[in-house]
Amino acid sequence: MLKKSLMLGLALSLTLSTAAAFAADKVSIVYIPKNTGNPYFDSLVKGFQDACAKLACDFTTAAPATAEATSQIPFITAQTQRGVNVIAISPNSPDALNQVLDRARQKGTLVFAVNGDLVGNFDHRDAAILPVDFTKTGPGQVELLGSMINYEGDIAILSATTDAPDQNTWIAAMNDALKTNPKYAKMKLVATVYGDDDPQKSTTEAEALLSKYPNLKGIISPTTVGVAAAAQVLQSAGKAATIKLTGLGTPNQMRPFVKDGTVSAFQLWSPYNEGLLAAYYAVAVKNGTIKNEPGATLDVPGLGKVTVGPDHIINTQAELTTFDKNNIDKFNF
Repeated sequence: MLKKSLMLGLALSLTLSTAAAFAADKVSIVYIPKNTGNPYFDSLVKGFQDACAKLACDFTTAAPATAEATSQIPFITAQTQRGVNVIAISPNSPDALNQVLDRARQKGTLVFAVNGDLVGNFDHRDAAILPVDFTKTGPGQVELLGSMINYEGDIAILSATTDAPDQNTWIAAMNDALKTNPKYAKMKLVATVYGDDDPQKSTTEAEALLSKYPNLKGIISPTTVGVAAAAQVLQSAGKAATIKLTGLGTPNQMRPFVKDGTVSAFQLWSPYNEGLLAAYYAVAVKNGTIKNEPGATLDVPGLGKVTVGPDHIINTQAELTTFDKNNIDKFNF
């Protein structure tokens, strides 16, 4: 009887030890988007949620109300104090978060930039999960708008915030393409304005563009809030036939404008896949399945084999996806 009790006790001890081991390996992840109220990030959050449901990691998300350069700092500080294993963040600034992210990493927290990077400040994060090669985004947007306006006329850019590192990277590349590529010699950038990723301010800025530049032929808005606001403005003003709009938006958000002809084509990628990839990579790094170093590879369900590139950047897809009336109903995000 005593032997049987000892065996039962040993079995129970092993079971508890195994459970404790799994609990110790459970990875906690928090995702901090740029701001609340932006539907773009809903799909990205869903990618995290679905991945963590399969990986048994703990996932939460928290975000500031506005996309100001320093608005994410209290959230990073709070999660660092909470002892979260991984902070994934879509940064509102390329450098305003450096010190607070450094403090998180010093405490052993893995820091990922997701969807946008800490441009010029890569040493303050561990890796970046980006949708595509961002060097192609700006020129791709210029080419798409150029094809709509026969490569001539006044154009404007409606961006997010003045500090947004991803948008600023794309805009710099747009300017470079317009200045150096003879194909765009007859396209003139007359204004770059900022809607702060706020629907009302983006609407106001779009209306101002129409008023101030009567010869405007096209608008590029490389932000989901801005492109939807600009589409609404063109629709209401009845200007879609004379002013062409493109940018980066989600299919569900832009579908009505494509269906009624306000927008003929726009571009994006799958934000869902970014969340999915970030969660799988975070768990793999934390559990020692993969080393966080360039050249490392990881098989991700639904994405296949992904490779860590230079500067610890991982892209979820090779090229931008262009959405138009022929394919937009194939997508739901």
